[in-house]
Amino acid sequence: MAASSKPQYHPSAELEHLAGLVERVTFHNADSGFSVLRLKVKGERELVTLVGHAHSVTPGEYASASGTWVADREHGRQFKAVFVKISPPTTLTGIERYLGSGMVKGIGPVYAARLVKAFGAAVFDTIERTPERLREVDGIGEVRARKITSGWADQKVIREIMVFLHGHGVSTSRAVRIFKTYGADAVAVVSENPYRLARDIRGIGFLSADTIAQKVGIARDSPMRARAGISYALAEASGEGHCGLPRAQLVELAVKLLEIPTPIIETAIDQEIGDEVLVADTVDGQPSVFLAALYNAEQSIAAHIGRLQKGPLPWSAFEADKAIPWVERRLSIQLADSQKQAVRLALATKILVITGGPGVGKTTLVNSILTILNAKKVRTLLCAPTGRAAKRLSESTGREAKTIHRLLEVSPRNGQFKRNEDCPLECDLLVADECSMIDVPLAHRLLRAVGTASAVVFVGDVDQLPSVGPGQFLADLIASGTVPVVHLTEVFRQAANSRIVRSAHQINQGVFPSLPGNGEESDFYMVPAEEPETIAQTIADLVKTRLPRKFGLDPVRDIQVLCPMNRGSTGARGLNQALQDALNPPGEGSVDRFGYRFSAGDKVMQIENNYDKDVYNGDIGFVAKIDLDEQELAVDFEGRTVSYPFGELDELVLCYATTIHKSQGSEYQAVVIPLSTQHYTMLKRNLIYTGITRGKRLVVMVGQKRALAIAVKGKQVERRWSKLEERLRQVNRP
Repeated sequence: MAASSKPQYHPSAELEHLAGLVERVTFHNADSGFSVLRLKVKGERELVTLVGHAHSVTPGEYASASGTWVADREHGRQFKAVFVKISPPTTLTGIERYLGSGMVKGIGPVYAARLVKAFGAAVFDTIERTPERLREVDGIGEVRARKITSGWADQKVIREIMVFLHGHGVSTSRAVRIFKTYGADAVAVVSENPYRLARDIRGIGFLSADTIAQKVGIARDSPMRARAGISYALAEASGEGHCGLPRAQLVELAVKLLEIPTPIIETAIDQEIGDEVLVADTVDGQPSVFLAALYNAEQSIAAHIGRLQKGPLPWSAFEADKAIPWVERRLSIQLADSQKQAVRLALATKILVITGGPGVGKTTLVNSILTILNAKKVRTLLCAPTGRAAKRLSESTGREAKTIHRLLEVSPRNGQFKRNEDCPLECDLLVADECSMIDVPLAHRLLRAVGTASAVVFVGDVDQLPSVGPGQFLADLIASGTVPVVHLTEVFRQAANSRIVRSAHQINQGVFPSLPGNGEESDFYMVPAEEPETIAQTIADLVKTRLPRKFGLDPVRDIQVLCPMNRGSTGARGLNQALQDALNPPGEGSVDRFGYRFSAGDKVMQIENNYDKDVYNGDIGFVAKIDLDEQELAVDFEGRTVSYPFGELDELVLCYATTIHKSQGSEYQAVVIPLSTQHYTMLKRNLIYTGITRGKRLVVMVGQKRALAIAVKGKQVERRWSKLEERLRQVNRP
C-alpha cells in the first residue's frame, strides 16, 4: 500500500488542486474507501499517483481532488488528497476506458472502442434509448446486443440505488450485493434497520452496517445498535477462537467497541438472552455469554461423543496378537510398542485419538489399522478439513479421502449438509485427519452424521495451531480424559535424519533449533537478515533464483512463502506484491479488483467456502484465463476450472505468500518463512512449529534469530473461552 511510510499531511498547509482521468485503480479498499489511483493529468508527462478516499472508482472516470504533494520514501511523488470527487467520464478516451473496465457485461476493451467509434459521446444514450442501433457495430449480433442492454438496464436500476447507498457510505461492490439481496426494497431495508445487512449479506459486517446506520440517523446509543453490537462483539471474540466470553469481559469489550454506556450494554445483553439470540451459562464458575449457535454446537458435540461411546462396536472381536504380526508382514514394517498399543485400542474402542508431531509414525499407524480392518471387509471412510489435507491423506493411505464438506454432501444452494442424524454416513469406521484444524461448528456437523454403530479415529497434532474458527475441539477432547488417546513421541530413524523434523521437535520443546554449519547440506536453513526491507528482498531472490537453481524447484508451484501475519512489508500482503512483480509481473490483460491485480498464471487462494463453485477456504489454484469482454476470470484448481465474474474476485487473494494459519493441513515441497520482530504479537511457539512442519523437502527461515528466539522462548498461548471440555466430562461421566 502506498502509504506505508506515512507521509505527513499538515492541516495548516494550503490545499492544492489536481484533476485527471483515472487510468488505473492500483488499490481500493471497499471498507474504508482508501484508494491509490493513477491519473492522466494535463501537463504531466507521466501518470500521477493520487492517494485518498473514494466510495467507488472505475478506470475512465474523472477524479478531482484537493490536497498536498508529498514525497513518499518508498513510492516517490504522490498527491495526498483530503477531498476526492469522482465524476462520470465526458471525454471519448474516458468513456472508452469506463465501458471497457468491465462495468457492463458484454463490453470489454475491444467492444468499448468500437462503440465509442460508432456513437461517440452519445454512446450512453444509444445503449439506453435506441439499443437496436448497437447491431450497427461490427461484431455485435443479437445475443451480444441483448447482453449489453440487459447489463445496462441492471446497471441503471443499481445506479439509482447506488445514489442513495453512496450517499450513505456504501461502496459499489457492496451496493450490488445489497441490491441482489433485497431488490427494489433495498432503500427501505437500509433506512429502517441497516444492521440487517450484517446478518443477511456476505462481506458486510457490523462496522459497515454501523456506518450506514449513523448516516440514516440511528442514534449511537440506541437499543437497536446496542443489541446488534453485542453479537458483533461476540463474533469478534469468535474470530479470536472463543465460543463465548465471561459476561464481564463481554460488557467491557462491547463498551469499548461501541462506545455505549455500560447500563445500555447490560440491558441489551439481557434482551438478546431473552430472545434466545444469546445464551447465559458459566465457564469454570464464571458467568458467561455465548452466541446461541456455538453454545448449541458445543452441547451437541458432547452428546454425540457420549452416544457413540455407548453404541456397539461395529466389528467382531479381533485377536490383536495375531493381527499385529500379520500387518507388519503385510506392510513390511516394524511397529513400535506405542504403535502396537494404539492398534489394540483402535480394534477395541469406538472413539480413539491419535496425536503426535512429525516423524512419529501417525501415517504408518493409520495404514496398519486400515489394512487390518479392510481384511475383514470393514467399511471405512477417510476425511480431512481441507482439500490439500484430504489429498495428502489419500496419497499416504492409497485410499480415497474427501474433505469433510464433500463427505457430508454439502448443498450448493444453501450450504446445508445432506448427511446428518437422519441420513448418517455409511461406514463402520470414520478416520478424520488434521483434527487440530476442526473448529466447533464443523466438529458438530461431522459428529451428528456418524451413526451410533460406527467407530471414529481422530488424528492430528495437538501442538499445532488450533483451528482458525472458534473452539479447540481436538485439545478439549484430549484434555477431557473421556476418550482413549495415543500420544506418539518416538521419532523414527529415517525421520530423525531430517533437520526439519528435529528442529520442529526442538522448537516444540522450547529449545532453539540447531542450525547447519557453513557449507553443510541440510533441509533446514536460516538466512540472517535484520531490516524488514532486506528480509523481503532476500525472500524474493531466494524464491525466484537461488532455491530453484540449487534444489531444482519450480518457484511458483513448489515454493510457498508462509508468514506469521498479513500486515507489514514482511507480511503476506506485502510479500505477495513483491513476489508477483518478480515471478509474474502484471501486464495488458490483467484485471484490478478488490486491492489485487490478477494476471494469467498467478497463484491464488480461495478465502471463503463457496458451495456453488465447490471450492473452499484455503484451496490453491492458478489463474488460467482472463476474459475482459465477458468479465470473467478462470482458475485451475488441480485440473478443475472454476469461473469467477469480476464482481466475485473478493473471494480470491494472491497466494505466492500466505499466512501460516491459512497453510494448516497443507504440505509444500519447500517453505520460506520470514521472521521479524515486526511480527512480535504473532511470534508464538505453536505458530512457528506449524509453519516448519508444512515443509516436505526444504524449510528456509529468513530474518532475525532474535525473532525466532522470542517465538521459541515461551508458549504464550492465549486461553480460548469454551465450555466443551466441561461438557464432555459432564455428559461422559462414568
